Amino acid sequence: MSVTSWISVVLLAAGRGSRFGGASNKLLADFDGRPLVRRAAEAALASRARDTIVVTGHGRPEIEAALAGLPLSFAHNPDFASGLASSLRKGLAAAAAADAVIVLLADMPGVSSGLIDGLIFAFEKAPEAPAIVPVQGGRRGNPALLAKSLFPRLMALEGDEGAKRLLSELDGVIELPVDEDVLNDVDVPSDLDRLRGQIRRS
Repeated sequence: MSVTSWISVVLLAAGRGSRFGGASNKLLADFDGRPLVRRAAEAALASRARDTIVVTGHGRPEIEAALAGLPLSFAHNPDFASGLASSLRKGLAAAAAADAVIVLLADMPGVSSGLIDGLIFAFEKAPEAPAIVPVQGGRRGNPALLAKSLFPRLMALEGDEGAKRLLSELDGVIELPVDEDVLNDVDVPSDLDRLRGQIRRS
């Protein structure tokens, strides 16, 4: 795999985040001076990925406003309430020209551009791999790099299912040990303070 391979980041920012509570969208919550979704987008843009596609759904105008001025493209999922799979399908369709995608969740502030680059480097060394997944403490986390060969099977997913089960059934998935937090996302407000502390200590 050459260094000119087309790797797209698909940033999933479509969900309601209902567990967060209140009327506000959790992806707009402040995390060290930036909305969560903007922090994730800036990490993607600072990486070696060719482009970044943001999948919107719930709160589309507010999400797009929070990302104003960034060189992103958007793919809106009007069917976001049906679950994660519909947003993943929308992102893959928008990234149809890519050799692989990195699926990034917008509520994981522990993910850095360096981690994204690590996935890309690993794929360049092993272009036959169907996927590269980060591993922390022996557990698989996010984001995951998914090769184009998987797109048809990913496009067949339904409901609230992501790629986790499919990857568990595949041979040849490469596990990339990392030190960064690839296991924790923001579900409730208290997660913000907890993750701030973890990231600062690391």
